[in-house]
Amino acid sequence: MKQTAIAGNKGDRIRSDCQVKLQLLEKGGLDIKLHSKVDRMFGAQIRKQALEVLDTLGVKHAILEIEDAGALPFVIGARIEAAVKQLQASSHSWIPPVIEQNRYETGRERFRFSRLYLPGNSPSMMLNAGIHQPDGIILDLEDSVAPERKAEARLLVRNALCQVDFYGAERMVRINQLPAGLEDLDEVVPQHLHLVLLPKCEHGSQVVEVVERIQSILKVHKQEREIFLMPIIESALGVENAFEIATASKSVVAMAIGLEDYTADLGVKRTQSGEESLYARTRVVNACKAAGIQPIDSVYSDVANMDGLRKNVETSRSLGFEGMGCIHPRQVPVIKEAFVPGAEEIEIAKRIVEAFEEAEARGSGVVALGSKMIDPPVVLRAQRILELAGLLKS
Repeated sequence: MKQTAIAGNKGDRIRSDCQVKLQLLEKGGLDIKLHSKVDRMFGAQIRKQALEVLDTLGVKHAILEIEDAGALPFVIGARIEAAVKQLQASSHSWIPPVIEQNRYETGRERFRFSRLYLPGNSPSMMLNAGIHQPDGIILDLEDSVAPERKAEARLLVRNALCQVDFYGAERMVRINQLPAGLEDLDEVVPQHLHLVLLPKCEHGSQVVEVVERIQSILKVHKQEREIFLMPIIESALGVENAFEIATASKSVVAMAIGLEDYTADLGVKRTQSGEESLYARTRVVNACKAAGIQPIDSVYSDVANMDGLRKNVETSRSLGFEGMGCIHPRQVPVIKEAFVPGAEEIEIAKRIVEAFEEAEARGSGVVALGSKMIDPPVVLRAQRILELAGLLKS
C-alpha cells in the first residue's frame, strides 16, 4: 500500500501555490514541517489549517511537509486533501465557504462575448482573472490539466469557486470528456457554479446525461437553482449532430466550436483564413439560431497577433457568432470591442425601431424606413442591438 503522496507544485517560477508531501504513519500523531518565506507572519495560521484539514479527513498519524510559495488557504487545503485522497479513501472533504461576493446569479440571455480559459491546476492564474472583465471565467479541467493531475485539479477548482473573486464574471467550469467529467460535476456543481462546458460533445444524449447528474447533485445538496450548459463541438460527428445537441435540454444556453480538435479530426491544418472550418462554423451558427441559443466561436491561439485576432473576430461576428473564447487576458478587450455594436450600427437600429413604433401607433402592419420596407426579423435585430447597447451602457 502506498504510504507517501505528493500534491501541488514547487519551483523558482511557482507563485501562489505550494507542494505538500504526506507520509501516513501507524502512530506518533501529526507532525507538520513548513518551509515558507512567510513562516514568521503566517506560519501558525498555515499549521493550524493543515491540522484542521487532516482532522476533517480522518488522518490521525502522519508527517506533512509543506513547501509554500505564497499559497492562499483554499489552495493549501486542496493540496493537502489531494495528497490524503491519493493514500486513502475518504467520504469527507475540506471545503471553504463561498465568499459573499460570489453569490450572484447568471441568466439565460446573459451576454457571453468573451470567456477566459484558466488552467485548473494553476492557482496563480485564477486569483486576479476577474479584473480583466471577461464575460465569463472558465476554470478548465480538461486539456490544460495533465492526466495524472486531474483529481488534484478538481479539488483546487472546487475550492477556487468558493474563494476566488470573479468580479461578476459568469462562473464556468470545463469538465473532462464523459464519462470522467461526471466526477468533476460532483465537486464543482454545489459551489455556486453558473455554467458547465461539455467538451467533445457528439450526441444529445451526452447533454441529457450531464443535466441529469447536475439535477441529482443539486437535489442531494438541497439547492434549487439552474446551472446552464455550453456543449463544445469538436468533431465532424458533433458538427453533423449540432441541432440535436443544441435542443437536447432547456439548460443549453450556448454552443461553442473547438477548431483545434475539429481540424485534427478532419486531418487538415487550421489556417488563418479558416476556409477549412467554414462549413462547420456556419453549421454550428445555424443550429444555434434555429434552437434559440448563443453560438460561440473557437479560441484564437496566436496570443501575440492582435491584428490577426481583430480580423478573426470580425469574421466571426459576420458569420453570426455572438462570442469567442480567450486564452490570454490581453485578448479580452479586443474581442469584447469587436462584438459590441458601434455608434453607426446603434443609430441605424434606433431609426428602425422608431419606424416600427410609429407604424404600430398608426395601426399599420407595414414598416418602412424611407423608401425601404423593413421586415419583422430586421426589427427584432434592431431591438436586440439597442437592448445590448443599453445593457452595456448601464
